[in-house]
Amino acid sequence: MASAATTPLRRTSLYDTHVALGARMVPFAGWEMPIQYEGVISEHLAVRTAAGIFDVSHMGEIETSGPDALQFLQRLCSNDVARLEIGGAQYSVLCRDDGGVLDDCFTYRLGPERYLTVTNAANHAQDLAWFVAHRDTLDVEIIDRAEHYAMLAVQGPLAHEMVQAIANAPLPPRMTVAERMIDGVETLVCGTGYTGEEGVELLFESSEAPAVWDALVRRGAHPAGLAARDTLRTEVCYHLYGNDLETGRGPIEAGLGWCCRAAGGYIGAESVAAVRAAGPSELLVPFVIQGRGAARPGDQVIGGGVVTSGTFSPTLDVGIGMAYLPAAAAVVGNEFEIDVRGKHRRARVQKRPLLKV
Repeated sequence: MASAATTPLRRTSLYDTHVALGARMVPFAGWEMPIQYEGVISEHLAVRTAAGIFDVSHMGEIETSGPDALQFLQRLCSNDVARLEIGGAQYSVLCRDDGGVLDDCFTYRLGPERYLTVTNAANHAQDLAWFVAHRDTLDVEIIDRAEHYAMLAVQGPLAHEMVQAIANAPLPPRMTVAERMIDGVETLVCGTGYTGEEGVELLFESSEAPAVWDALVRRGAHPAGLAARDTLRTEVCYHLYGNDLETGRGPIEAGLGWCCRAAGGYIGAESVAAVRAAGPSELLVPFVIQGRGAARPGDQVIGGGVVTSGTFSPTLDVGIGMAYLPAAAAVVGNEFEIDVRGKHRRARVQKRPLLKV
């Protein structure tokens, strides 16, 4: 019997650019994306020492607007959206009624009654359906903007300098958003990123991506793939949905209680408050391998626990990662063992972040 046809992988408007640069393309969240160009370590170090440029156009965007847009987002997002001024950016999680995390996202306030929420690629369709399902009778318009926007991340100590050189006005500070012309292209410039470095994320019409990419590469931005993005975010202990966050665990266990408002009012708030009050049974902690080797996601902790993110750190020159451990064992300095492909590797719980940048 013939198997069902496989859904074709989607491609960003920069696909041909990546291929021309010799990128190794891989399936990721339904997209064909560059995992690396000349090598993970060189791309990683370029971001830490100068500036890297990432194509993150696979991310999703949902625009909400109207008189009840704030009330609506307060119902869905764990953070206090009411604190967002126009031009502000805010991190939140979306929770189920039982407190399980559906996704983590950034919301930008673009106007008095207009917001843009950036979702993870693998969760975008689910998140959009979640938004629509909870609109109820509120006066809010929900628009899927994923097809409209391309998104580039320019990250590193020289990132601002490179983007500013082709901008028509000063770039917005960290955790803010502003409309600017970048190389003559209308752009939402967001002072956010996923590497821990200074930098910006740029959103504009998808067709404009190749020209803006080329302009930034000419300025010295180093093309970097998803593999370097993963090692960079792990060094600074940023969560990855599907690894460190998932529906079976809540934000308190993941160390994200800071983005869950104590006043409640959002879906799942009562469950999150109950875990906060009782204390979680497990906690997500960063670790460093003692000696050689690197753990990988899914590796089991001897005596209980699991690695959710694990890699070799090019900056620290050691194996690092994050793991859920029983709460009693999730103490800075505590040592534990991980089954890494049949070998027990000793690891130590560290403070967050593993790398200060």
